Amino acid sequence: MAGVSLTGVEIRAAIADERRRIADLIDTLSPAQLAVPSLCAAWTVQQVAGHLLVTLAPPAGLVVPRAILRSGFRPHQAGARLAVAAADRPPAELARALRAAAGPRSRQPAVLTDLQAHGQDMRRPLGLPHGLALDRLRTSLDFLTGGRAWGFTPRRRLAGLSFEATDLDWRWGTGPVVAGPAEALMMVMTGRAAALGDLDGPGVRPLAARIR
Repeated sequence: MAGVSLTGVEIRAAIADERRRIADLIDTLSPAQLAVPSLCAAWTVQQVAGHLLVTLAPPAGLVVPRAILRSGFRPHQAGARLAVAAADRPPAELARALRAAAGPRSRQPAVLTDLQAHGQDMRRPLGLPHGLALDRLRTSLDFLTGGRAWGFTPRRRLAGLSFEATDLDWRWGTGPVVAGPAEALMMVMTGRAAALGDLDGPGVRPLAARIR
C-alpha cells in the first residue's frame, strides 16, 4: 500500500462535504429518478437518502426504538423500516435535512465510507458520474482492509485476494489480483455486485462468488 489516508480533521470535513453533495444530488433529480431502485437492497434512490438521515435528523413522530420493536429486534429489517419512514417527505426537505446535518460531527472513516458507498448506490443506477475524490477513496479502502470494518465487509470476502487500484497508488493483500478503479474496489468490498464489471484480474471470479 502507498500513500496516506486522510487525517481525522480531514475526514470530518470530507464527511460534511459528502453529505452536501448528496443533498445537491437530490435537488437535481426528478420524481422518476428518485423512484429508481438503488443498489441498496429494495430501497429506491429517495429511500437511500432517508436511510442516511435516520440517525442524523429523524422526522417528527419517527421513534427509533418502536421501529426496532416492530421488526422483532432484527436490525436489518428495522433499518429498512426506518429508511422508508424517513424518506416519506418531500425531496427538498430531505436535502435540507442533510445539509443541516453536514456540520462537523464524526471523524470516523466508517461514516465517510458509508456516505461514499450510499452515494454510489444512488448515482450508479442513474448513470451519473461519481466524482469521488481519490484521497477519500484511499481512506475508505484502508478502512475496509484494516480488519475493523464490521458491518461493511466480512473478512472472508477479501481473504486470499489482492486488490490494486488502477487510478490510485494503492494495493493490499496477497493472492489472485482484483484490479480496477478505487471507486469500484470500494463498492465490491462492501458487497455491491454491480461494480464487478469494472474490475479485471484472476481474483474477480472468486470475489464475485463471495458477493452473489
